[in-house]
Amino acid sequence: MRKAHIASLAVAALAALSACEQVSPPPSTGGGGPVVAPPSVEPSAESLAYARYYAGVQQRLLTQGLLRTDGGGPDTPIIARNLVANFERIALYNEYTLSGGRFVAQQTPATLRRWERPVRLQAHFGASVPEDTRDRDRAELARYADRLSGATGHSIRAVGSGGNFHVLYLNRDEQRAAGPLLRQIMPNISEGTIREITSLPRHEFCAVYSISNADAPNVYVSAIAFVRTEHPDLLRRSCVHEEVAQGLGLPNDSPVARPSIFNDDEEFALLTTHDEMLLRMLYDSRLRPGMTPDEARPTLQVLADGLLGGPS
Repeated sequence: MRKAHIASLAVAALAALSACEQVSPPPSTGGGGPVVAPPSVEPSAESLAYARYYAGVQQRLLTQGLLRTDGGGPDTPIIARNLVANFERIALYNEYTLSGGRFVAQQTPATLRRWERPVRLQAHFGASVPEDTRDRDRAELARYADRLSGATGHSIRAVGSGGNFHVLYLNRDEQRAAGPLLRQIMPNISEGTIREITSLPRHEFCAVYSISNADAPNVYVSAIAFVRTEHPDLLRRSCVHEEVAQGLGLPNDSPVARPSIFNDDEEFALLTTHDEMLLRMLYDSRLRPGMTPDEARPTLQVLADGLLGGPS
């Protein structure tokens, strides 16, 4: 259900979308605080229907024993060779490709991509989001940023303004009207990407678009994640966990990765121990942006052995 876009724009979504697009870096939004999407009145019938639909999805998944929040346990052992294989599939393949101005599902080999500059996560809210909910979302994003910084060793934190990784919390009505907001926070965003974000259908729960410059296509300089506010709490947190992590350079999913949020089976809702290992490997100085799977593989084996205490 997730979709991921990586751009050079295009990586991300619980239906998550991940994409890459190459653009010039956006200017800072300055000290004016979060940009809020155009106000709406009462949620439309469509938005209310989305909320009922996602509530039913979450309840069904929980009833099936999915959306686990334990991060993995004795039933999900992690061994080095699987960690290497999972890293290759998740970090060194794209889930989506740009075709005819649209992102379509197609597994394609890719090179290693990540951020080199500090990552600053900034939340933006539609007018439909109550202030107390905004406070909870900001606190959750700040805690997650701290966790990601610890896992990667990279500078990642949440900010109130001047961010370069924008997390948009919008309902369906605000999503449709988000064009001006998107142009404001990222003036060089393409019209095609705006259409993708504003028309993302119901079965795609959330999305992330990571951006690089044309002269350095493997180094991200900005990103936009979209989280639907019709989601109940756990799906909402799940979207934030997956989209932000994918936007750091883990754009793909794997049906065999376990325990992991980078697996569309929805067994795990939140970042797992396995996923933290993938992030630690991704940002290790022994790897570099632009490496191919063949170039990275020997180092990946060394890193996995080190994380797990030897070959396995």
